[in-house]
Amino acid sequence: MLQSPFAFYRATALNMAADLASTPTSGLRVQACGDCHLMNFGAFATPERRIIFDINDLDETLPAPWEWDVKRLAASFVLACRDNGFSRATARDSVLSCVRSYRKRMAEYSQLNVLEVWYQSVDAEELLPPIRDKAARERSQKRLAKARKQNVQENEFPELTTSQGQQASLRENLPFVFHPRENPFKEQLRIFNRAFVQYRETLAEDRRLLLDRFRFVDFALNVVGAGSGGTLCGIILLMAGDEDPLFLQVKQARPSVLEAFAGKSAHRNNGQRIVHGCRMLQSASDPFLGWTEGQRGRQFYVRQLKDMKIKPQVEICTPHAMLQYAERCGWTLAHAHARSGEPAKISGYLGKSDKFDEAIADFSSQYADQCERDYELVSKAAKRGKLEVLLEDK
Repeated sequence: MLQSPFAFYRATALNMAADLASTPTSGLRVQACGDCHLMNFGAFATPERRIIFDINDLDETLPAPWEWDVKRLAASFVLACRDNGFSRATARDSVLSCVRSYRKRMAEYSQLNVLEVWYQSVDAEELLPPIRDKAARERSQKRLAKARKQNVQENEFPELTTSQGQQASLRENLPFVFHPRENPFKEQLRIFNRAFVQYRETLAEDRRLLLDRFRFVDFALNVVGAGSGGTLCGIILLMAGDEDPLFLQVKQARPSVLEAFAGKSAHRNNGQRIVHGCRMLQSASDPFLGWTEGQRGRQFYVRQLKDMKIKPQVEICTPHAMLQYAERCGWTLAHAHARSGEPAKISGYLGKSDKFDEAIADFSSQYADQCERDYELVSKAAKRGKLEVLLEDK
């Protein structure tokens, strides 16, 4: 969080939720992302093995005003542009590109019937030709081609596992990946099996049958990023054969940061809340998405650890590439909101002029200024020893 104002912003979704709660809205609600910043978008494979661009982190998802996602996404572009050393004009243009795209795409979705909206997706392949920056386009093409060639057996299996005799196990990578050592192995296995049985029951029948073809081999804890700091996460290794693995990620699910301001979730288990949000917002969801509860009442959701995932490389974006990425994110967010909301009403509120775009650009700049002031206060408090700071080993 102390690396930069942008890093600080990414870890303070609760702060912004509290701030947004006092701002005016149209009264229209959608299944909101809840932590909609530009690093929570990316590409991943669908069950049909297409690669789509979509929102990929929905830990905070909850029904809420659509404006909250738009404002958080827009402000993230201002901070990312400043972090890259871009001019304030470029930062504003990025926001305008994002919000204009959201407004125009929402207008398009308002003309489609419900199923047409639901079945649409943003194909990663279609995003490449419009990229005018040659270096950025070639870099994206190479990353997409690499993702298409990847498979679990040839890539993740040797990277994430080691062999002890004839038995594969998860490779430790301290301090990020390690095996739990609090309880004897048999006790850990008993606790795990109970939670895994609960998870299996949340899958559709065909997915349960697919999962049953794999056997449990190993489990390890892994440390996650700043936005999920303090949550318990783990990796499960399952095998259907000697070289036929399935990696699942188990991630603790806490109440959404939006709950205090948008209302309590309808789902008792926060893992179920997240799974529901993924299925509502994403064009295609992981077939192994499910949820469970641990022995101590902690709630979790489960998904595949890796599946052709491509993360954005915002830190090396040129100004023009940033504008195009902003347009892409605005489009994707509009589709996500149109799937669960009322696109005709949202589009009617937005109108055809750029008045809304300019208003969000003004808000984003001012909010980025406030975030930088907050960051400075936290940084000074940390330097003076008023805040306890955990530093990662280099």
